Amino acid sequence: MIYRGVLTKMQTEFLEPIQYYLVFENDFIHMNQLLNKSVSIKLIGSQCLSCGLDRPIYRQGFCRTCFFDKPIAGDWIMRPELSTAHLGKEDRDLEYEKKVQLQPHIVYLANSSNVKVGVTRKSQVPTRWIDQGAHEAVEIVEVPNRYLAGITEVALKDHVADKTNWRNMLKNDVKDEDLIEWRNKLKKFIPDEAKDYFIENNSETHLYFPVGQYPEKPKSLNLNKSIEFEGKLVGIKGQYLIFEDNTVFNVRANEGLVVELSM
Repeated sequence: MIYRGVLTKMQTEFLEPIQYYLVFENDFIHMNQLLNKSVSIKLIGSQCLSCGLDRPIYRQGFCRTCFFDKPIAGDWIMRPELSTAHLGKEDRDLEYEKKVQLQPHIVYLANSSNVKVGVTRKSQVPTRWIDQGAHEAVEIVEVPNRYLAGITEVALKDHVADKTNWRNMLKNDVKDEDLIEWRNKLKKFIPDEAKDYFIENNSETHLYFPVGQYPEKPKSLNLNKSIEFEGKLVGIKGQYLIFEDNTVFNVRANEGLVVELSM
């Protein structure tokens, strides 16, 4: 069977284990059903996720023009402390920025390769943790806008990591941590503007990924260099497909590529 479409990050269901779906315009693939089967991925072209044109992908699934012009790719996406909608100040499109920034946000701790701090919209819990390959996570604060979440993250990343080591995450080279203890240790570093939003009583969320075999030495598949790849799918973690020969493919990092999948 052959499927063809534009890559976007896999959609997920929070079950045990996590369920993954690769969604194309007119079809979808339940990726868990492909585990332990041979899968072929072939690069066909590219299509910007914003303008839909056949242009080289620059970053985050967007062509260069859309990445620098469209509000969906504003700097505040990656750096929430730069959010200004709460002040009524526009970056690229104030109406869009109010819609996204002025809603409840969560600052959290997640353990995927190490304990890290992160920010996400409340509506994206636990999806954000799944996408990062975290096997445990806990909320620290729930604030009413993205700016407050951003400045809290900036303050806390002086004391805990803010990035995941993707190789260790994929190798499952991770030790369990007491995230409640970490949360309580970090409480004193929360900025004054966000202290009232600290979450006193909650528990860790645990996540289980459909992985039958972890790669010992993960090697990343670059479709722009190797146009076609075929291998046995043995696991899915975060947004990565894991193959038997230690090849891993980051679906999210390849958004905007037009591919042909066959199995």
